[in-house]
Amino acid sequence: MPNYEPEDIVEDLRKHAAELGGRRIAAAVTGVLLLLLLWSTWFTVQPEETGIVQRFGAVSRTAGPGLHFKFPAGIESVRFVPTARVLKEEFGFGTASTGSSGRTQYAADKKAFKDVSLMLTGDLNVIDVQWIVQYRIEDPVRYLFWVREPQQTIRDVAEAVMRRVVGNRLGSDVLTVGRVAVSTEVKEEMQKILNEYQTGVRLVTVELQDVTPPDPVKPAFNEVNEARQDRERTINLAQEQANREVPKARGEATRTITEADGYAIERVNRANGEAARFRAVLAEYRRAPEVTRRRLYLEAMGTVLPEAGAVYVVDGDQKALLPMLRLESGQPPGTAAGKSSSPAEAVKERKQP
Repeated sequence: MPNYEPEDIVEDLRKHAAELGGRRIAAAVTGVLLLLLLWSTWFTVQPEETGIVQRFGAVSRTAGPGLHFKFPAGIESVRFVPTARVLKEEFGFGTASTGSSGRTQYAADKKAFKDVSLMLTGDLNVIDVQWIVQYRIEDPVRYLFWVREPQQTIRDVAEAVMRRVVGNRLGSDVLTVGRVAVSTEVKEEMQKILNEYQTGVRLVTVELQDVTPPDPVKPAFNEVNEARQDRERTINLAQEQANREVPKARGEATRTITEADGYAIERVNRANGEAARFRAVLAEYRRAPEVTRRRLYLEAMGTVLPEAGAVYVVDGDQKALLPMLRLESGQPPGTAAGKSSSPAEAVKERKQP
């Protein structure tokens, strides 16, 4: 196999160039340059993009989706900005890939994100906050030329605002019920700052992905949560019992009051009836005093005597009590207790002095 020296190769090229001639080489070079220039005079903008045409570095115009033409390279250049796409920035975690099944794979090394996710709350507790920021580019010219490194600017603003908002709240609030309020406040503050910077960015959403205590204190945090759940359960049980007993007590109180009102009405009505009866008797008494007095006496005796066990008439001349009427159950008048006597004997006893 022959050996070729570099000098021999250069000499052969010179000979071939001399054979072709200088004009033909110049024509070939010119043709290639013309093809390159013609190739650079048109460009295609994708449906989700906006083309920014720059003439000698200055913004000349914007181009929407489709085929467009421009001056050759060196005069005009094009930069493509995804204005119709929702862009996302992740904080505290990283998405490695999305599998064929649609499940997202996250970066295994979480320590690299701890500098961003670890934050100090208002009650001097440390929590691990992971969140995402989704945004769209509204003004591609401002996004490209009004702010240096717009993507990093968005990340810096998001981290600063999130740390301020979390630092003004209690750790338990951020971990539990205050997540939506934190997201809303961060979005409003970020949008205000980005508008002041004239970044041309419109935020779509700010969402807290995961808020947890740091790994070394998770066991203690879980115990605190269990204690709070026990407290809530006890409060709920007590509230349930109160809701059951209080209406019952109120019902009993209402029933007692109603019974008392009914008794009062009954007593008042009875008193009014007795008063009316007394007034009627008084009127009759005034008309016929002797008859009314006798009737009242007989009515009183008819009420008292059935309740009396025995009736005695006391006389000063008598040395012993004289039984006048026996009202014990099952014994006829004038019969001693435990003895039976006929009516004639009873009359005879009454006639004796």
